[in-house]
Amino acid sequence: MTRKEVLALLVLHARNNGFLFRRWYKSRIHTPWQDFETAIDTLSSDHRYYALLFSHDFAQCFWKQGSQITFVVPTVEYKRPSKGGKIITVRRKAFTRRTTKPDAWLYHLREMAASEDPLRYIRRFLVTREELEAWNRTNPNRGVKGQSQSPSPVRTISPPSSAEEDQEADEQDL
Repeated sequence: MTRKEVLALLVLHARNNGFLFRRWYKSRIHTPWQDFETAIDTLSSDHRYYALLFSHDFAQCFWKQGSQITFVVPTVEYKRPSKGGKIITVRRKAFTRRTTKPDAWLYHLREMAASEDPLRYIRRFLVTREELEAWNRTNPNRGVKGQSQSPSPVRTISPPSSAEEDQEADEQDL
């Protein structure tokens, strides 16, 4: 997935939770608004996307309080002492997790700031339908006993139409 595609999905996810991208773009980037795609192109050039990633408005909407967000925790391997005193290697498989903590956005901003690549950090919270289906194929017995597998919780988000952008602009003018 390219940087532009990741940024577009991030913005669309945050917009779905109430983030006013057009208002934020006009006030923070200081270039004239043309359309959604041009704005994403501008953000992806010259690391301007850092302004978006570390914006409190964006983070609060992306990790919205009370909303569930599905993400994949990567495979981890570490060493620890066993009860007998031997050093053992522990391997934890990748799994999906949902978070609903009220101040999750503050935690994730701190973690993103400490990470080597903030875009890679936040990318793990964008689980696409294809990734989730692939994960379910490799882990077929993941469900709760006695319950059938529910359809994917990942929603399909499409880029805003010009009518949606006009509606957002009208809301911002109020």
